[in-house]
Amino acid sequence: MQHCSKHQIKSRLLLWLFFLVISLNLRSQDGSTAYNFLNLPSSSHIYGLGGINISTIEDNLNLTDQNPALLGPEMDMQIGINYMMYIGNTNFAGLKFAKKITERSALLAGIQYFGYGNMKYADEIGNILGTFSPKDISVNVAYSHDISARWRGGINLKFVYSAYDEYSAMALATDIGVNYFDPEIDFSASLVGANLGGQIKRFNETHDRLPMDVRLGFTKGLGSIPVRLSVTAWNLTKWNLPYYDPGDGTSSESPQLKDSFFPNLFRHLIFAADVVPSKNYHIGLAYNHKTRTDMSMYSRNLLSGFSLCAGLNVKYFGVDVAFAQPHTGATTFMVNLTANLNDFIK
Repeated sequence: MQHCSKHQIKSRLLLWLFFLVISLNLRSQDGSTAYNFLNLPSSSHIYGLGGINISTIEDNLNLTDQNPALLGPEMDMQIGINYMMYIGNTNFAGLKFAKKITERSALLAGIQYFGYGNMKYADEIGNILGTFSPKDISVNVAYSHDISARWRGGINLKFVYSAYDEYSAMALATDIGVNYFDPEIDFSASLVGANLGGQIKRFNETHDRLPMDVRLGFTKGLGSIPVRLSVTAWNLTKWNLPYYDPGDGTSSESPQLKDSFFPNLFRHLIFAADVVPSKNYHIGLAYNHKTRTDMSMYSRNLLSGFSLCAGLNVKYFGVDVAFAQPHTGATTFMVNLTANLNDFIK
């Protein structure tokens, strides 16, 4: 009998774990979720590519938070800092660090903070009693392993703590992903099971589910043209994603329910284009139809659903920024800083 190497055993275990965990979690899905902040990227590049992108290949550890299979030993000693000015008084910030374990594997550790500003609280008859500052914190550890020359798998474990005034809750979540990348034709494909897990401490008697999802993504370069095109399919655990079209405000009719095939299809898809003339800078544009339809109102916002990003790499640092305006009253901005500590040690 032919004996399997340790590398082959690790690869098979990773693939079996991927499909087992996704299968078990999908059976328990009921569509009711909390902890939706886990879907927000920490990468400016990803935010500019529509908010969800699991197949863009770059030597940047910030891109790994939505697909741990994008982590690799080439990111050894990278450190990343992110900050996001989100809707209202909401601000997010985080820190990541990656380390090569072997020539085929890598480890990453990170922390992400979600602060929602100050909010008033009142008693049962409406008397204002003071203010509180709700927050969420996610601490994660990710591991990746090269299954073969073109296949890589990864797993990301997240501990989530939420504190809203006197109430608190904790949860454990897992992202499991696989990626196929062929550099000769500049083609990447990924499959991810995101936010698999559950609560270990509830706010009260109500059990809140995590926003579990299965995602499929493709990215293809256009050869001599320095452009990469991406299509990402998400919310694949639930086909029906109906929404109401409010119209233009000139009609007395009620908003119309959109629940046919094509509205549902496009609310599952994110389209993105990345212009990459060199490794030193890039510019990205994306369209997320679900964001646009979720935020639709009588007063149309031309920018809703669209997002922009740009990045620049200098000698020791990389800087990425992203901008989006999902709603007329909500302008969002994100910035990333990355560096490789090896450059400072030399």
